Amino acid sequence: MLQPEQLAPDFTLPVTGGETVTLSALRPAPVVLYFYPRDNTSGCAKEAIAFSELLPEFEAAGVKVFGISKDTMASHEKFVTKKELTVPLLSDAEDTVCEDYGVWAEKKMYGKTFMGIVRSTVIIDANGQVARVWPKVKVDGHAAEVLDAVRAL
Repeated sequence: MLQPEQLAPDFTLPVTGGETVTLSALRPAPVVLYFYPRDNTSGCAKEAIAFSELLPEFEAAGVKVFGISKDTMASHEKFVTKKELTVPLLSDAEDTVCEDYGVWAEKKMYGKTFMGIVRSTVIIDANGQVARVWPKVKVDGHAAEVLDAVRAL
C-alpha cells in the first residue's frame, strides 16, 4: 500500500461516459481514488451511493473523485444506471493500477483464500503526492470522513 508523501503512480484508464482519465492531467486538483471489489454488490453499492451523494460537496472543494475496480466498462455503465450513481467509475480490467497502489492482495472469505481488491481509499494532493490512505475501509461513514479530510488539505 502506498504511504503519505509518496508520488502517486500515474495512469490512464477508461471512465464511465466513454472518455479516459489520466491522473497527472487532473493536477492541480486534489483527487480521491476509492478502490472497491465489485460492481453491484451491497457494500460496493452503498459506498458508491455515499460518494455520489457527497460528490457536489467534493466538487465545491475542487476535488475530483473516482471509484476504481477491475470490472469492465460495460459492468460499470450498468452499475451507474441501476444505482443512479454520479461518481465516475474507472475500469482497471488489467489490474495494473490496483497493483501499483497496493490494493490487489490476498483475501480470505468463508475459509477460502483468493486474490482481490482490498477496499481502500487514497487522497492525492495538488502536487500528485499521496496525502492520506485508508486501507481496509469500513463503508459506513467513510465518504463523509474522506470529505472532511480533503477539506483539511
